[in-house]
Amino acid sequence: MAEVSHGNEAVGKGPEGSSPESVPVDTTVSRVKLLDTIVDTFLQKLVAARRRPSGIPEKDLCSVMAPYFLQQRNTLCHRVQKQEAKNQELADAVLAGRRQVEEMQQQVQALRQAWQALHKEQTELLSVLRAPE
Repeated sequence: MAEVSHGNEAVGKGPEGSSPESVPVDTTVSRVKLLDTIVDTFLQKLVAARRRPSGIPEKDLCSVMAPYFLQQRNTLCHRVQKQEAKNQELADAVLAGRRQVEEMQQQVQALRQAWQALHKEQTELLSVLRAPE
Protein backbone atom coordinates (compact mmCIF):
# COMPACT_ATOMS: atom_id res chain seq x y z
CA MET A 1 0.00 0.00 0.00
CA ALA A 2 2.32 2.78 1.22
CA GLU A 3 6.04 2.68 0.89
CA VAL A 4 8.17 3.77 3.82
CA SER A 5 11.56 5.07 2.73
CA HIS A 6 14.61 6.20 4.63
CA GLY A 7 16.23 9.61 4.51
CA ASN A 8 14.23 12.53 3.16
CA GLU A 9 12.23 10.43 0.70
CA ALA A 10 8.47 10.14 0.72
CA VAL A 11 6.39 8.13 3.12
CA GLY A 12 3.77 7.20 0.51
CA LYS A 13 3.84 7.50 -3.26
CA GLY A 14 0.89 8.51 -5.39
CA PRO A 15 -0.06 7.11 -8.79
CA GLU A 16 2.48 9.20 -10.69
CA GLY A 17 5.25 8.42 -8.19
CA SER A 18 4.96 11.84 -6.61
CA SER A 19 4.72 12.17 -2.88
CA PRO A 20 1.58 13.74 -1.37
CA GLU A 21 3.59 14.63 1.72
CA SER A 22 7.33 14.41 2.27
CA VAL A 23 8.19 13.51 5.84
CA PRO A 24 11.79 13.09 7.08
CA VAL A 25 12.35 9.82 8.91
CA ASP A 26 13.97 11.56 11.89
CA THR A 27 10.71 13.33 12.77
CA THR A 28 8.02 11.47 14.62
CA VAL A 29 4.96 10.93 12.48
CA SER A 30 1.78 10.61 14.45
CA ARG A 31 -0.40 7.63 13.77
CA VAL A 32 -3.21 9.88 12.60
CA LYS A 33 -0.96 11.57 10.02
CA LEU A 34 0.34 8.19 8.89
CA LEU A 35 -3.21 6.88 8.61
CA ASP A 36 -4.23 9.92 6.58
CA THR A 37 -1.31 9.30 4.25
CA ILE A 38 -2.31 5.65 3.84
CA VAL A 39 -5.93 6.59 3.11
CA ASP A 40 -4.89 9.27 0.61
CA THR A 41 -2.55 6.87 -1.12
CA PHE A 42 -5.24 4.20 -1.29
CA LEU A 43 -7.79 6.59 -2.71
CA GLN A 44 -5.31 7.94 -5.26
CA LYS A 45 -4.53 4.40 -6.40
CA LEU A 46 -8.23 3.58 -6.71
CA VAL A 47 -8.91 6.70 -8.76
CA ALA A 48 -5.81 6.20 -10.94
CA ALA A 49 -6.62 2.58 -11.65
CA ARG A 50 -10.36 3.31 -11.91
CA ARG A 51 -10.77 0.13 -9.92
CA ARG A 52 -13.53 0.12 -7.39
CA PRO A 53 -14.53 -3.40 -6.42
CA SER A 54 -17.91 -2.37 -5.08
CA GLY A 55 -18.25 0.89 -6.95
CA ILE A 56 -18.71 2.74 -3.66
CA PRO A 57 -15.52 4.48 -2.45
CA GLU A 58 -16.61 4.45 1.21
CA LYS A 59 -17.30 0.72 1.13
CA ASP A 60 -14.00 0.02 -0.64
CA LEU A 61 -12.11 2.08 1.91
CA CYS A 62 -13.88 0.37 4.81
CA SER A 63 -13.11 -3.08 3.41
CA VAL A 64 -9.42 -2.22 3.34
CA MET A 65 -9.20 -0.23 6.57
CA ALA A 66 -11.47 -2.38 8.76
CA PRO A 67 -8.86 -5.13 9.32
CA TYR A 68 -6.27 -2.49 10.26
CA PHE A 69 -8.62 -0.87 12.77
CA LEU A 70 -9.60 -4.25 14.21
CA GLN A 71 -5.94 -5.11 14.68
CA GLN A 72 -5.33 -1.74 16.37
CA ARG A 73 -8.34 -2.29 18.63
CA ASN A 74 -7.10 -5.75 19.62
CA THR A 75 -3.63 -4.37 20.33
CA LEU A 76 -5.05 -1.57 22.47
CA CYS A 77 -7.36 -3.97 24.34
CA HIS A 78 -4.40 -6.23 25.08
CA ARG A 79 -2.36 -3.27 26.36
CA VAL A 80 -5.27 -2.09 28.51
CA GLN A 81 -5.64 -5.58 30.01
CA LYS A 82 -1.92 -5.73 30.78
CA GLN A 83 -2.04 -2.27 32.40
CA GLU A 84 -5.12 -3.17 34.43
CA ALA A 85 -3.41 -6.34 35.67
CA LYS A 86 -0.32 -4.34 36.61
CA ASN A 87 -2.49 -1.74 38.37
CA GLN A 88 -4.24 -4.50 40.31
CA GLU A 89 -0.89 -5.95 41.39
CA LEU A 90 0.23 -2.52 42.57
CA ALA A 91 -3.05 -1.94 44.41
CA ASP A 92 -2.68 -5.32 46.15
CA ALA A 93 0.89 -4.43 47.12
CA VAL A 94 -0.27 -1.09 48.56
CA LEU A 95 -3.02 -2.78 50.58
CA ALA A 96 -0.57 -5.37 51.88
CA GLY A 97 1.82 -2.57 52.86
CA ARG A 98 -0.97 -0.74 54.68
CA ARG A 99 -1.90 -3.90 56.61
CA GLN A 100 1.75 -4.36 57.53
CA VAL A 101 1.96 -0.77 58.78
CA GLU A 102 -1.21 -1.26 60.85
CA GLU A 103 0.21 -4.45 62.39
CA MET A 104 3.45 -2.66 63.23
CA GLN A 105 1.52 0.21 64.81
CA GLN A 106 -0.38 -2.29 66.97
CA GLN A 107 2.90 -3.97 67.97
CA VAL A 108 4.44 -0.60 68.85
CA GLN A 109 1.37 0.32 70.91
CA ALA A 110 1.49 -3.02 72.75
CA LEU A 111 5.23 -2.63 73.45
CA ARG A 112 4.68 0.95 74.62
CA GLN A 113 1.95 -0.14 77.02
CA ALA A 114 4.13 -2.98 78.30
CA TRP A 115 7.05 -0.57 78.81
CA GLN A 116 4.80 1.93 80.62
CA ALA A 117 3.47 -0.82 82.91
CA LEU A 118 7.03 -2.04 83.61
CA HIS A 119 8.20 1.51 84.25
CA LYS A 120 5.32 2.07 86.66
CA GLU A 121 6.14 -1.16 88.54
CA GLN A 122 9.82 -0.18 88.73
CA THR A 123 8.93 3.25 90.06
CA GLU A 124 6.67 1.73 92.73
CA LEU A 125 9.34 -0.81 93.68
CA LEU A 126 11.97 1.91 94.02
CA SER A 127 9.68 4.01 96.16
CA VAL A 128 9.03 1.01 98.43
CA LEU A 129 12.74 0.19 98.70
CA ARG A 130 13.74 3.79 99.42
CA ALA A 131 11.01 4.38 101.97
CA PRO A 132 12.43 5.19 105.43
CA GLU A 133 11.70 2.67 108.06
